[in-house]
Amino acid sequence: MADQPQLNTGSHDLPVTPALEAFMAGQWAATPLPADRRVPGHDWFPARRAGLAAAFPGERLLVPAGQLKVRSNDCDYRFRPYSGYAHLTGLTGEEQVGHVLVVEPDGEPVLYLRPRSDRADGSAEFYRDRRYGEFWVGRRADLAEAARLTGLRTAHLDDLPKLFTGSVPTRIVAGVDPVLDALAGRAASGSAADGQLASALSELRLIKDAWEVEQLQLSVDHTARGFEDVVRALPAALRHHRGERWLEGAFNARARAEGNGTGYDTIVASGAHACVLHWIRNDGPLDPSELLLLDAGVETDTLYTADITRTLPLSGTFTSAQRDVYELVLAAQNAGIATLRPGASFRDFHRAGMRVIAEGLADWGVLPVSAAEALHEDSGLYRRYTLCSSGHMLGLDVHDCAKARAETYLDGVLEEGMVLTVEPGLYLQPDDLTLPPALRGIGVRIEDDLVITADGARLMSDALPRTPDAIESWMAALLP
Repeated sequence: MADQPQLNTGSHDLPVTPALEAFMAGQWAATPLPADRRVPGHDWFPARRAGLAAAFPGERLLVPAGQLKVRSNDCDYRFRPYSGYAHLTGLTGEEQVGHVLVVEPDGEPVLYLRPRSDRADGSAEFYRDRRYGEFWVGRRADLAEAARLTGLRTAHLDDLPKLFTGSVPTRIVAGVDPVLDALAGRAASGSAADGQLASALSELRLIKDAWEVEQLQLSVDHTARGFEDVVRALPAALRHHRGERWLEGAFNARARAEGNGTGYDTIVASGAHACVLHWIRNDGPLDPSELLLLDAGVETDTLYTADITRTLPLSGTFTSAQRDVYELVLAAQNAGIATLRPGASFRDFHRAGMRVIAEGLADWGVLPVSAAEALHEDSGLYRRYTLCSSGHMLGLDVHDCAKARAETYLDGVLEEGMVLTVEPGLYLQPDDLTLPPALRGIGVRIEDDLVITADGARLMSDALPRTPDAIESWMAALLP
């Protein structure tokens, strides 16, 4: 019978010969990590881990970093650890794939990891394994180095299955690491007990410590510089057939140069694209007669992200209609910010902003009912023009603390140290016949990041202008 054709090409590398394997096995210099290296913010993490252990006494808790996800064929997405894992360990690099933090029933935390390959022990992983080999993806810490970096006891990842052979009550964060889910016999959705662990991890992050606020301020400062880069790039972008994408590249270059990258997909929405709340195609041309909505945030190397939006006139000057819409959104944002203080309801700032929006829409004659009627809980007609909520918690995730129980977050009260966004918007769809033609296709969002203080809130993103006049002056100073 004739040889069958090879149907699976596999690796396109040449086979490793015995001679090459023998040659690769020796004559490597020692390259230890500096003995004094620690994860950034090292001293803040023990209290976080102790807080988690205290919430579940006598139970074993497993918090995974996560696994690689395939983008296409043999290419994976860039890896970013699960935020709960980063929050408890300070480990944020791409080498954390598959690692798991375990909090034992007595409260002791143990880090299970895949240590670096020892090139002297005959292992060929360091040059043959495309996913984990150091020649392919970079160096990992060994067990002793990881212990020094984090202050945690460390164990080999191969020993993790032993934890499931006894009868210790165990919770895991399900849906983050499919390998761990399978090992624990969990569905990706996990159990109710697993859900309680995920909620507890979110709630641990509701109030930021001083180091976290510093990291978020750093992210905000980098983001402000990225917005300046975008304005400077406008002349070239206006000439390009996909100017939105040109501007996306300008901001993202700053994010990669200053931090880990962007905290979420950058929104660069010109003209009517600004009426698409999560426009990330960013493939449109720029028309100087229109507005540009830029929603972007730099993620620091410690994985904290800013989340800021500015709506800018591409010509450098607002038209009368554009200014009217912008000033209504700004008034709504100012009303929301004025409510921020410890003890205030989380939802107060949204309600305050929406009252201003509804009253403005009524004054324009757009609403078919009064502002009071539109705001009634049985109505909400104003939401045709401003569909989403006006802000959220901010931190390691752009929508931070998302698994927190409603009573501690959405239906809770603000406390000193919380960091959140205030971001009302108006999205006047280009095909909306309830609007006068001059307003159709205008989208405006203004978003700032704030930290709750003892007597109010501090605007972290005040380096960027907010009023129409200040924006026009700022742009004029940056443009050639």
